[in-house]
Amino acid sequence: MTRGILIVGNDSLLCAAVAAQAAKRVERFAQVLLPNRLSEQTRISHRDLPSSGEFGQAVIPLAWNPGSPISARTLVLSAVHQLEHIDEAVLICNPPSFRRPAAELLPLDIEILVNDHIKGWFFLVRELALIFRARRSGVLALVAPDSPAGRDDQADLLGLSAAAAFRAFTQGLLASSLAEPYITLGFSSRETGEDDNFAAYIFRLIDQPGKRHSGKWHKYGRLNFFK
Repeated sequence: MTRGILIVGNDSLLCAAVAAQAAKRVERFAQVLLPNRLSEQTRISHRDLPSSGEFGQAVIPLAWNPGSPISARTLVLSAVHQLEHIDEAVLICNPPSFRRPAAELLPLDIEILVNDHIKGWFFLVRELALIFRARRSGVLALVAPDSPAGRDDQADLLGLSAAAAFRAFTQGLLASSLAEPYITLGFSSRETGEDDNFAAYIFRLIDQPGKRHSGKWHKYGRLNFFK
């Protein structure tokens, strides 16, 4: 019986690197890519991975409306149907930056950010937790890449706020993980240009059996990757 891997994140180099690691381990995996829908952002085309040739038929693309609890339930059921079961879910929160003063924020952008990069994670984790608890097994990996602090980052009112909310949510999940029958892992990295190695580090710990690493933040660095 093969592993069922679900990857959820915005279209980014890190998400692609995580998908590449999944492709090394299973013939097929499910993936959801969140496009950048903020109105004032420079548009980056949403990559259609199955037709790009990068992973070929290994990718099962799934749709998700993050602001809807019904859509979260539908996504999980679709993944179970396609994969037969979900053994590992890797959730990557790497929201787009939006550098505008508070007075210039558009209500639509605020709503999109809250739905896509804050509220949606709560709905999705709930559904995954129900599946893992019923099976009494599974791995929930939450990935929150760190952004180096700097003067310019203070202007990113939306992206940094969403990332902070995800880190706080992850911290709460890690703190309560000992009471759950499944494994919960938190990951972060301050290394730039290390997406491939960071993704390999994530799966290196996911691959290890048992709950020894559960309930902990695992911070990637060039030194600890080779330990």
